[in-house]
Amino acid sequence: MSQTEVAAPRSVLQKVLDGIEVAGNKVPHPVIIFLILIAFIMALSAIFQAMGSTVTFEQAQLGAEEPETVTVAARSLLDADGLRFVFTSPVANFNNFGVVGVIVVAMIGVGMAEEVGLIASFIKRLVKVAPPQAITFIIVLLGVLSSIATDAGYLVLIPLAAAVFLSLGRHPLAGLAAAFAGVGGGFAVNMLITPVDGMLAEITNEAIADPANRVSITGNLYFGIVSTLLVTVVVTLLTEKFVEPRLGAYHPSEGPEDADEPPSGELTAQEKNGLRWAFWGFLGTTVVVLALSLPPNALLRNPETGSLIEDSPLLNSIIFLILVYFFVMGLCYGKGAGTINGSMDVINPMTKTIAGLSGLIFLLLVISQFIAYFNYSNLGTIAAVNMADTLEAANLSTVWLILGLIAMTAVIDIFIGGVVPKWAIFAPVFVPLFIQLGISPDLAMAAYRVGDSPVNVATPLMPYFALIVIFAERYRRKVGVGSVISLMLPYTVVLLVTWSALLVVWYLLGIPLGPGASIYLS
Repeated sequence: MSQTEVAAPRSVLQKVLDGIEVAGNKVPHPVIIFLILIAFIMALSAIFQAMGSTVTFEQAQLGAEEPETVTVAARSLLDADGLRFVFTSPVANFNNFGVVGVIVVAMIGVGMAEEVGLIASFIKRLVKVAPPQAITFIIVLLGVLSSIATDAGYLVLIPLAAAVFLSLGRHPLAGLAAAFAGVGGGFAVNMLITPVDGMLAEITNEAIADPANRVSITGNLYFGIVSTLLVTVVVTLLTEKFVEPRLGAYHPSEGPEDADEPPSGELTAQEKNGLRWAFWGFLGTTVVVLALSLPPNALLRNPETGSLIEDSPLLNSIIFLILVYFFVMGLCYGKGAGTINGSMDVINPMTKTIAGLSGLIFLLLVISQFIAYFNYSNLGTIAAVNMADTLEAANLSTVWLILGLIAMTAVIDIFIGGVVPKWAIFAPVFVPLFIQLGISPDLAMAAYRVGDSPVNVATPLMPYFALIVIFAERYRRKVGVGSVISLMLPYTVVLLVTWSALLVVWYLLGIPLGPGASIYLS
């Protein structure tokens, strides 16, 4: 007698997320969504200008001795000046949207490596040597640490993680979600010093009048190390205990008809030889990069300070280095494995990669216009300043001030991406406020980090969100914005709660946030 499987009852939370996914996927194509948002912003900008909305605030300026007093007024996109901007700026808006260049340049190298077989062979090797029970933890940790290489995690690790999960018989979208949560949800912290640390520290110091209270680039290092571990553990547990069970077992029929088969089985002799050649290509490229970086006055050091971290050509060339590394390793792999036999075997994979990005590039064209029009209207700045002023006037205790700054940063991050723009507005308000309470500016900087990252993975206005949807479409037909939001929303909520709790406990215990960075002013 056969038994019929009975599906486990879905929890209220799972039903809510399912509802978000269904509702989100019923909205039009993302291009249409952003066109609607453009029309909405244009109308809203005209209304706020007619109301005479303005804000005056102190804004930190990189390289300036003191914050600058700035007055910002709402600007209509429907008056003469606004319509001139709408008509004359589209090309400049697209050219200035750095995400497009980043994706195209990096994906040329990654696409080359993928098409010749390097990525599939690497996944086979990784699955064989890495403990299966630790693979989620490893992927998430690599995602958090990838912020040292700016946007590399979005372009390389996220699609790789999905493929690794698929090769293990796990749901690829769970791998994608875990990597995305690590890369985006933990972007503002690291176990190492990153370019973000330098920018935040410099902006913070511009908002401080007394040189004795200045912060250093390592002011949040201890907190960053512990936060990296917290984000990794929380995202790993959430992936394995909630997200993956909600997705259920993966069936290849869910994906598009032309989806690639997951890499499986043992490496062939040709693949092993290709990986050996790729390793030597990696090693050779690394030797060249180190030779250009390590010696005093090396080419990839900051020509003025000699630094390898602060505004150095090394860190500014990360995307180009991704192209070089993957191109060289792909070329070496192809020669060793026999998948490259002529010049067209090199050109065709890169051409195919660019062709595959055409839909994404069109979407990014529309997104770039929305972001430019939104910035022109000044509505985001007005909202951020008004929220900051309200929080400042509330006369809260330190704990509630910490939580308020985290919450306000998270809300504004839905609309204004990037670490620097928001902190340039917030720092002149909150840094002096923390100092008045006898609290180190390092704590304000730490609170800002907590609020800035988790929302990255759940807002469709994040520049790389469209790319994540494209990656997800490799494994499930009819993936929409709602699918990705419902997939990532639990990470945003849980990270905000647990990470905020960590910072509050850290403050209450009075633990230094970094070397010489006490919680309280001396």
